[in-house]
Amino acid sequence: MPKDHTYAATVTWTGNRGAGTRSYRGYGREHDIACPGKPVLRGSADPAYRGDADRHNPEDLLVAALSACHMLWYLHLCASARVVVTAYEDRAEGRMQTHADGGGEFTEVTLRPRVTITGDSDAATAERLHEQAGAMCFIARSVNFPVAHAPEIVAA
Repeated sequence: MPKDHTYAATVTWTGNRGAGTRSYRGYGREHDIACPGKPVLRGSADPAYRGDADRHNPEDLLVAALSACHMLWYLHLCASARVVVTAYEDRAEGRMQTHADGGGEFTEVTLRPRVTITGDSDAATAERLHEQAGAMCFIARSVNFPVAHAPEIVAA
């Protein structure tokens, strides 16, 4: 039987510089992202859209969410398969395409995890589990573009 889970976030625009959105150049894209009981994330738009480069933008967060979800599923599957992971780092990258009307969408995200496993762990299993993690990841299953995996498995 399916179980429902609810997640909440409050996004508060903090970029009013006194005149609201009276002009496109006159307002800031800064905002705070608050999830109950967790530290606030300081967000903005991508610098290409007049945002603050020192803050996370929604596009960063989408790529990070895909990467983190994949990692968490992968670690779970490795533990269940007796593959001992001792280090994991993913250099994920997303590709977004914009259109003449200003809209756009992500067309793909590629995850490039570098995974270190113990010498007595099976490298073939470690590599294969990335496909299963991708199939199980809640975020990857929710997007309408491909999420590719290009893992590197290192035996310590």
